Amino acid sequence: MSQRHLYLAAYDISCNRRLRKALRVLRGYASGGQKSVFECFLTQVEKAQLLAEIEDVINPDEDRFMLLKLVGVKHIRTLGKAVLPQDGSFFYVG
Repeated sequence: MSQRHLYLAAYDISCNRRLRKALRVLRGYASGGQKSVFECFLTQVEKAQLLAEIEDVINPDEDRFMLLKLVGVKHIRTLGKAVLPQDGSFFYVG
């Protein structure tokens, strides 16, 4: 079984059509999120698939997309109503 890592995916997309498409792609991989920032537990294969799908959606001259690997997950601090990221028992991608 491939090991999953926690990533933070964020985007800033100027066109509403591309924004909706990017949101649809990210929701397929995310375990949580809010507005344009999502928590994703990904294997290396899923990470590559996500990046390929997003690359087909965004316009690199107008839009921004970041995928950050979060290390030290055990040391994440949350404030307010925030919930620590959790690796679920299963994931559906598709």
